[in-house]
Amino acid sequence: MKITFLGAAGEVTGSQHLIETQSARVLLDCGLFQGTHAETDHRNRHFRCNPAGLDAVVLSHAHIDHCGNLPRLVHQGFDGPIWCTRATADIAEIMLRDSAHIQREDVRWAKKKARTGDPVPEPLYTDRDVRRACRQFETADYHTWAEIAPGVRLRFHHAGHVLGAAICELEFLDVDDEVRRVVFTGDLGRRDQPVLRDPDLVDCCDVLIMESTYADRVHPPASDVREALKCLMQRALDVGGRVLIPAFSLGRTQLLMYLLNELRNEQASVKIPVYLDSPLALRLTEVHQRHTEIMDAGVQQTLQSDDDVFNFPGLTCIRSQDESMALNRAEGPMVIIAAGGMCENGRIVHHLKNAVSDDRNAILIIGFQARHTLGRQLVRRVPHLRIHGRSVPLRAQVEVLNGLSAHADAVDMKWWLDSLTARGGASHFFAVHGESEAAESLAGLAADCSAESPVVPKNGESWEI
Repeated sequence: MKITFLGAAGEVTGSQHLIETQSARVLLDCGLFQGTHAETDHRNRHFRCNPAGLDAVVLSHAHIDHCGNLPRLVHQGFDGPIWCTRATADIAEIMLRDSAHIQREDVRWAKKKARTGDPVPEPLYTDRDVRRACRQFETADYHTWAEIAPGVRLRFHHAGHVLGAAICELEFLDVDDEVRRVVFTGDLGRRDQPVLRDPDLVDCCDVLIMESTYADRVHPPASDVREALKCLMQRALDVGGRVLIPAFSLGRTQLLMYLLNELRNEQASVKIPVYLDSPLALRLTEVHQRHTEIMDAGVQQTLQSDDDVFNFPGLTCIRSQDESMALNRAEGPMVIIAAGGMCENGRIVHHLKNAVSDDRNAILIIGFQARHTLGRQLVRRVPHLRIHGRSVPLRAQVEVLNGLSAHADAVDMKWWLDSLTARGGASHFFAVHGESEAAESLAGLAADCSAESPVVPKNGESWEI
């Protein structure tokens, strides 16, 4: 068995891991790289595997850095099955259509600004490529084995990261009839979080590929986020400002809406208008409403007295571009939750441009911000931001809260690894999907779990097992 790490190795984005045996070639995830334009465009356009030679793709979940390059993989010749859970298939279709739309708009804007004769790259893929990729989805229920390729079978376990996310357990039958078990965590979620079930525990395996995003820190509890939300909303009321929350449309927005709904149900929240400015998040929330059966016991209990756990009085959903732009001219305190989790694109960028120079305003960062993104600059509180080609002074308050993080932290990861150790551990361990400090921290946490020394693979590196 040969494993090649084609993305999310020594970095957080672009998850892609290729497993090859004598009889099958399986790609784990096929995500978009995110970062500076020139680098990511080249990496997203050119695969370092042969798409037409793949037997199957296994998709852990529908975040764009895990599923976002599937249509280009199909465009370049992959015609096999893409295995995922039912909820992931529903979400990925929405995410990929949105990705194609964003690419079209980016190209249109670039062509408008380009000088005559300057080349402008075409989108990575088209709506037709998205439709073809979605037709290749094959779904399986949690905890049920499925044959996905010659000598390969797959079983999904709850990952607790976003709706539909799965820990992927694969069994590969070698030519000598020896079975090798590979566990790929995808993005492992946290315990005791709203909406989603806790991550499942798994048995011993030959190879464990595990994400490491927050392996070097401990998150505050979600209850701290609720209190912080109340404080920021009260401050906005007191000074007449606004609270901007850049939110990933998938997962983070729904968790935020769930917490705000809980506060309203308890009559404990500050009465301030809340605007959800993300048509994508609205569509994804509808998917959540169709899949409540895989959510946690808390959701089931709330649904007995509240027929919509993602809605509350005082919430206004913004759908059109004109409505979004009108918010920038509106007076009075408000909360705006807008698309663009890393502040690189989406409606949040326009709201930031109009709000960051006013010290009455606050920006609440509730998600991971990759290097070279506007969101990372906000976290660092740089004095001047570059937005739409202009330098804008940062005077607004910036609050960074990881209590809503969808990623397991060091404590969660140690709990999960200790359980695996008690069940026999892993022969080989690879720490992926994390910056160097986090990946090395996870390798340290996994020392007792792995028979061989844990490895932090480099991008493009291959290992023979």
